[in-house]
Amino acid sequence: MKRPPLSKGERTSMYTLVLASQKGGSGKTTLSGHLGVEAERSGAGPVALIDTDPQGSLALWWNAREAEAPVFVRVGMLELGQALEQLRQAGIRLCIIDTPPAITGAISQVVSHADLVLVPTRPSPHDLRAVGATVDIAERHNKPLIFIVNGATARARITGEAAIALSQHGTVAPVTLHHRVDFAASMVDGRTVNEAVPRSPSSKEVSELWLYIQDRLARQMKDPKFAPEFRSESSAVSGLSAVDEPAPAPHFADVEPEPMPELDAPMPTGGVVTPFIAPDNENLPPKVWEGTERRVQPDRRQAQTVNANGFYGGSDRRVHAFGRRSSDRPDFGHAGAKK
Repeated sequence: MKRPPLSKGERTSMYTLVLASQKGGSGKTTLSGHLGVEAERSGAGPVALIDTDPQGSLALWWNAREAEAPVFVRVGMLELGQALEQLRQAGIRLCIIDTPPAITGAISQVVSHADLVLVPTRPSPHDLRAVGATVDIAERHNKPLIFIVNGATARARITGEAAIALSQHGTVAPVTLHHRVDFAASMVDGRTVNEAVPRSPSSKEVSELWLYIQDRLARQMKDPKFAPEFRSESSAVSGLSAVDEPAPAPHFADVEPEPMPELDAPMPTGGVVTPFIAPDNENLPPKVWEGTERRVQPDRRQAQTVNANGFYGGSDRRVHAFGRRSSDRPDFGHAGAKK
């Protein structure tokens, strides 16, 4: 399917998103297509997609697509830098690059061109352990990184535990993509879930995720023209974001005191006022919250860390959440160690 050539625009700035993960099946290709389409729908385009995976899954999806946008660019790994410059000159505003799994050299070369690296990760111990190599590549090139919890099960405890483990090593997107059939099934005919079922929960998650990424990229690159017109509720939950600035504390002189409520009865003018004595809590019946599940055994839900025996356990034997990395290797220079 032939695409019309792009006309040159007045915009000269182009931003590059790279989806990288050395673990296969993390959802990089599906997420690349969804973010590209949603960026076009939100007015952040023109958007170009580049597939560096030898399997060519993103290219196959694009060939089945009827819509004209986003455009697809076929480029070799050695010509990537030159191709990105040509796309910028052609007026492309955003370029999204899908990377292959397990090929460290290829991923490192693509990440070197990124403005922001997105790392989709499924909430499982195997996926979390495989993230360490991708984090090393992003740190080596000094590139900002965002983890995206993808394929999560609704109301599963491991989803929150995975986000906690990831937050120790980088920013975690406040939007979680849950495992649903329509998320991947919509790509069969070249569409996305936002186009096939726009009012579905999956569509809402993709839209909120893109708003967060767009806002993060605009603030990172100091480009207010690229920022979304409004922020979603999820974008406000950004305590793990390194570029967020805390809101200034209110000045007490500017805060008007709330008026005192009027009493239904006048205060007594004489006599003895009996003070109020709180009842004994032990004699009170247990409080039941309507509409929520009552937690039992709260000691089992305390903050837990990663240890060597199991994925989560006590805090005495804490090791790296993603397995051994270069910074975790033993120091062979101390006394008594092998040299």
